[in-house]
Amino acid sequence: MRRLFLIAVLIGSFTTFGQYEEESTTQKFEEVFNYLKRYYVDDFEGDKITDAAIVAMLKELDPHTYLIPKEEVQRSNEKINGSFVGIGIRFQIMDDTLTVVNTIEGGPCEKVGVKAGDKIVEIDGENIAGIGLKNSGVRERLLGDKGTLVVLGIERKREKDIINFDVHRDKIPLYSVASSYMATDKTGYIKVTSFSRTTPKELRNALDKLKKQGMKNLILDLQGNGGGLLHVAKYMCDEFLSEDKLIVYSEGRSQPRNDMIADGKDSYGRPYNGDGKGAWEKGKLVVLVDENSASASEIVSGALQDWDRAFVVGRRTFGKGLVQRPYDLSDGSIMRVTIARYYTPSGRFIQKPYDDGVDAYREDPINRYKNGELMHEDSIKVADSLKFKTLKLGRTVYGGGGIVPDVFVPLDTLQFSEMYRDINRKGLINTFTFDYVDDNREALNKEYKDFDKFERDFAVQGEIMDSFWKAVKEEGIEYSEEDYKVSGNLIETLIKARIASNFYGTEKYYPIFNKAQNEIFIKGLEVIENKSYNDLGLDY
Repeated sequence: MRRLFLIAVLIGSFTTFGQYEEESTTQKFEEVFNYLKRYYVDDFEGDKITDAAIVAMLKELDPHTYLIPKEEVQRSNEKINGSFVGIGIRFQIMDDTLTVVNTIEGGPCEKVGVKAGDKIVEIDGENIAGIGLKNSGVRERLLGDKGTLVVLGIERKREKDIINFDVHRDKIPLYSVASSYMATDKTGYIKVTSFSRTTPKELRNALDKLKKQGMKNLILDLQGNGGGLLHVAKYMCDEFLSEDKLIVYSEGRSQPRNDMIADGKDSYGRPYNGDGKGAWEKGKLVVLVDENSASASEIVSGALQDWDRAFVVGRRTFGKGLVQRPYDLSDGSIMRVTIARYYTPSGRFIQKPYDDGVDAYREDPINRYKNGELMHEDSIKVADSLKFKTLKLGRTVYGGGGIVPDVFVPLDTLQFSEMYRDINRKGLINTFTFDYVDDNREALNKEYKDFDKFERDFAVQGEIMDSFWKAVKEEGIEYSEEDYKVSGNLIETLIKARIASNFYGTEKYYPIFNKAQNEIFIKGLEVIENKSYNDLGLDY
């Protein structure tokens, strides 16, 4: 009886202490706020300092628990949902004028006849040219509720007067598969830039298209992909792994272990595409990653590496192995809270350390560069305790922060001359190529009716480069023959790739840039088409 009494007292003490601690913390915050409200020397915005206090508090936990202010919630959701409501254009602000780079296929502007090169000078009768318009101002004026009307006043070449277009806002897709094409007669290439709700359908469409074109090998490019939705990473792995293989598992203090298995089903238990089969469970596979590949990208590359399904090529990934869940706050803002850690099938925890605080954590990318890790594979130091074995072949793989690739590709900085850095800082290649396409659209359309001919025959030389160097000089950058010898090939490739992007669509940037300048892609293509791939014993 006495023992039960003591246990009851102890439990009651712990409960009271927990309640007291919570009440004490809340009371302290209210006291500070009330003293400021009564006595602070100036007026202040309560919402602003409250948000600042929350941000500072969350920084004490981990780098990925954070507050999304209500003003930024919509933009954050757009990336996750893979769509937004707008008018369907890609634009640049050139010479203080909103200029249409191209219209989005099937979007409201394309439907009413808005064209690439059009200059939007009025929105709903308001002059927006020459007023210092910023991107945020464009969003405020052009985004809105589905079905609402916006009237665009457009200046168009060879038209004397402003043309008015009535545009009804509609849902606009944000594509996460940025490009898919046949890199060679047997190797397909798919570039995925994020993991959103539309990614599964986009990926399956890209895979089906390339298979119809005779794809025997696949390069999946996750370079620079910062991640997104966890269940979309599961879906992507499901396209490549046969049934019943573990993809990832997660667990946390209040979250029991949760296994995600390759089962061919969506989050509602329904088979993908009716058959539950992955579109590329057999066939050679290489995954490209770099230091900016994070989160969902690491789940995919880690799972495919662990099961010896794919060869990972590139540089060590970012190292984000924490799972967040969003919680809505009363004012419309959202708090993303880390609820669990995730692990690859072999048991690797790929979150890099954050013991030194959030600020030091954010300095990690630049420290990797300074330490030489991006240029030298032997600069990656991993303790023996963080070495793991793949699940089929027993190859050594590494934990402790990011996915270490099977084939390392150093960052190429040899082409980065001082002249190129100045050109890049001012965005001159972007502005020059936009103006070039705008001024030569008819001639380009007549000479290069399809992309294949452009890729094969268009040369960046002669008058094009004369005009470019003139534009560079007008920006106060001196031409250097010595720097041109270092950076000339890079500059000319970027000019051609950007012209293709502006004229044919953004997906056409990659075929040109990849084969000329993307060292990770070049190595990946070499690996997947080399006969030695067959000797690795990978599951294909």
